[in-house]
Amino acid sequence: MNGFGNGFGLVGGVGVTGVDDAFSSLTGAVQASPNAPFAGMLKSMVEQTSALDEQAAQAVTGVLSGQGVDIHDAMIATQKADMAFQLALEVRNKAVGAYQQMMNMQF
Repeated sequence: MNGFGNGFGLVGGVGVTGVDDAFSSLTGAVQASPNAPFAGMLKSMVEQTSALDEQAAQAVTGVLSGQGVDIHDAMIATQKADMAFQLALEVRNKAVGAYQQMMNMQF
């Protein structure tokens, strides 16, 4: 899979392989256990986002130190981490918005 054929594999007009793996890895925990509480899903998503961020940092460090990491692998890891963070941020924003909407309800 090269990422050029779908809308999810294009980032800034450049095809990136495996970018949608970040979303599938984040949503895989939710699909695997549909009865999991919401807090557990959020915790899992934060842990996976953190792991992707650590992988991206290691890849960038490998490129900068000349440890044989290809620059395109580092860029892919960085984009995965960025997209996972953006997804987590949007989930957080929706949760905060729902909370604020409930707090404004009058009984």
